[in-house]
Amino acid sequence: MPYAYYAKLKPRDKAIYRQSDRIENLQLPGSRSLQVLAKRLETALDREDRDAIEKLVRDFVKRFLKNLNAAPVVVKVLAARPSDSRGELHGLYELAEGRRRARITVWMRTARHKKVVAFRTFLRTLLHELCHHLDYEMLGLADSFHTEGFFKRESSLFHQLVPPKDP
Repeated sequence: MPYAYYAKLKPRDKAIYRQSDRIENLQLPGSRSLQVLAKRLETALDREDRDAIEKLVRDFVKRFLKNLNAAPVVVKVLAARPSDSRGELHGLYELAEGRRRARITVWMRTARHKKVVAFRTFLRTLLHELCHHLDYEMLGLADSFHTEGFFKRESSLFHQLVPPKDP
């Protein structure tokens, strides 16, 4: 079932939306080596080590995109999330448009309390922004909409990187 904004899309965009919605899974080659980096990222977040976090995120994204044969991106890790009356911004994907590469920005602290974001939330945010990039670069979509398929792709990647918690 399409999200409410689907009704307002132009026919061309509705076709892109439906195409995106049909793709529910992405296989991630080399996920084991990425799991190791993800675990190191979790430790760096626990230590609140921004420099280590940024280095690990850059290494993770570089290897992640290389494993998928997708174009590289510029990655920035900033401190506290920006916020306004609508809420906090967790991550941002910007198309290359005039730059050599697309850019992903993620924030490591909450806006209100300035607390370090939980590892699973941080990784999901990073994967969310990477999914936007993959929509353009790997799946060849002309736009990147938030569809049920988009969120299922994000989850499929997350579950390949983070083993389920023991009950």
